[in-house]
Amino acid sequence: MRLIFAGTPEFAASALRALIAAGHDIPLVLTQPDRPAGRGMKLKMSPVKEVALAHGIDVAQPENLKTDAARQPILEANADVMIVAAYGLILPQSVLDMPRLGCINIHASLLPRWRGAAPIHRAIEAGDSETGITLMLMDKGLDTGAMLTRSALPIRPDDTTGSLHDRLAELGAREIVKLLPDLAAGNVDATPQDDVLSTYAAKISKEEARLDWSRPAAELERKIRAFNPFPGAYGLLDETPLKIWQARPVAESGTPGSILALSDFELHIACGVGALAVTEVQKAGGKRLPVSAFLAGHALKVGDTLA
Repeated sequence: MRLIFAGTPEFAASALRALIAAGHDIPLVLTQPDRPAGRGMKLKMSPVKEVALAHGIDVAQPENLKTDAARQPILEANADVMIVAAYGLILPQSVLDMPRLGCINIHASLLPRWRGAAPIHRAIEAGDSETGITLMLMDKGLDTGAMLTRSALPIRPDDTTGSLHDRLAELGAREIVKLLPDLAAGNVDATPQDDVLSTYAAKISKEEARLDWSRPAAELERKIRAFNPFPGAYGLLDETPLKIWQARPVAESGTPGSILALSDFELHIACGVGALAVTEVQKAGGKRLPVSAFLAGHALKVGDTLA
């Protein structure tokens, strides 16, 4: 099939690589403009752009798709379908109508649950037992279009957003490659979403990352995994952020935020219900460290408190 691909991060790049390997004709890739990144704030191209250029595919990087000039490359590509994955721009109706078979979104949840920007984070944070990939025929709403396929994936007890992201990216790549022959043959049915069952996955903010020690330990443990690798959940130790990367709930009690026990490998911090046995931390400006290495350079004692 003749495809346009629109996407930006690594999640989308996985799908683009799979579509190229499957032999589809891809005359155009859309991705976000290059952005400053790193300590030097040098312009960095997106993972999708890197894949496209490596395969000699034309790339367009409009700031938005509101103008005729921005939409012209899409029109000229004369594609059968546009595949969209974590692109980051709203597609106006005029763009949705351009491909002969419409625009298909690769969404990292089992719609209608977790519509929105951060479905992987929110599924882990909520304690969902499974998530998955939905291939959706896009409309003007926010992830509200009719569903073409849904494929479930279990969420493991130790999954972080990083590990679950990688498995979902692989699943999404497989599912879109599998769908396209059926789509070309007209053998795909679209199923409307039930809006009553919908939930919203709001974009993750850094302000959310601070841990509220009055909450149950099981809830905070999920948040730690959901905010790994970005932005990293943290508490304040002597008014300095201390990111917590790995922890497990334990059946202990005490004043929320207080250190209940120290060992060579764990730091036990009281929560509203239970406690967290923390095994990996990172001080501001430092490296991620096992608790044993962190304690070697920081004199903590039972009774000290994190805010």
